[in-house]
Amino acid sequence: MDFTPSPKATETSENMWDFMREHVFPAEPVWAAHLVEHGQHTTPPVIEDLKAEAKRRGLWNLFLPDLSGLSNLEYATIAEISGWSPVIAPEAINCQAPDTGNMETLELFATDEQRKQWLEPLLDGRIRSAFAMTEPDVASSDATNITTSITRDGDDYVINGRKWWITGVADERCEIFIVMGKTDPGAETHRQQSMILVPRATPGLTIERHLPVFGYQDQHGHSQLLFEDVRVPATNLLAGEGDGFAIAQARLGPGRIHHAMRAIGMAERALALMVDRAKNRVAFGQHLADYANVQDHIANSRIEIDQARLLVLNAAWLIDQHGAKGAKTEISEIKVAAPAVALAVIDRAIEVFGAMGVSDDTVLAGFYAWARVLRIVDGPDAVHRRTIARHELKRTPPHVG
Repeated sequence: MDFTPSPKATETSENMWDFMREHVFPAEPVWAAHLVEHGQHTTPPVIEDLKAEAKRRGLWNLFLPDLSGLSNLEYATIAEISGWSPVIAPEAINCQAPDTGNMETLELFATDEQRKQWLEPLLDGRIRSAFAMTEPDVASSDATNITTSITRDGDDYVINGRKWWITGVADERCEIFIVMGKTDPGAETHRQQSMILVPRATPGLTIERHLPVFGYQDQHGHSQLLFEDVRVPATNLLAGEGDGFAIAQARLGPGRIHHAMRAIGMAERALALMVDRAKNRVAFGQHLADYANVQDHIANSRIEIDQARLLVLNAAWLIDQHGAKGAKTEISEIKVAAPAVALAVIDRAIEVFGAMGVSDDTVLAGFYAWARVLRIVDGPDAVHRRTIARHELKRTPPHVG
């Protein structure tokens, strides 16, 4: 096990940092101003400029090893850097959720026709996509609970149900949904579900509302959907009937690495802001950095970030060696650890900033809201702790007593 960056990873990281400093960070106020003037779910034109620059630099689709030549371990560092600007940077390099998971899904399971129609424009950054699994009336952390029906009718499937917290739907460029539902409620528990492709304009699909996160409306949106007799060709099915649960598990493993590393990037930016504030802010005749409690905040943040990063790098390395199944417990560990660390570090930074920290004058308030959400998306902490505990309970220690 060696986490020393390869020459390719080092070169890509340096390229990414140049891109962030020269283009992404300066674009943040431009992005925000556009949304204020034109609406929270409009697309700021600056994103297309960033995407063009990223392509020119070769910083494009880095999450897919077959296209980028980067392993999961190598890509983890890039994902962390993008987490310093988590709203803009991932999309600028076409490595944004939920499109990454959807592209991985299509790469693995789509037919040639499905790939041509949907994967190719996603890889090129011409469209966006959504993954519709979570439902309002059931505990969707257990995917076997979902109640949306996908019923065969001749050469079509008919879909009925309601979904919510479906990320990306508010974005006008979101053209395709991967929908998970039940094709055979009477089958074995993990063979009841299937996944099917539903174009945005399909009759019967209604976008009911866009849900805020602690009052924030994400540009891409987190939306509630209603499917009423939505009819699509049977050829829109991904893989075969009953394969939905297996597809979901294949999709979520690497994506949790991406989320965890971006969370660490957020924590690093919060720590950098905290340190800068502590060095420059004077209270009661001293710089904040001179107070022991502030030094504790800084030290604890550095320790926790470095610990979390090592956990994530270990999980990424295991995926490279053994696939997502071989890193199941470690993926759960980082899914719990990284957002919790980010939340703790951001909270300390807010304390050092005082009232400014809870305003929109810094990135901290938005970071805090999203870091808390990360403890729920892709499986809540409680579910991942259950996975970890079950693994631990099965282990045979070398000695007890």
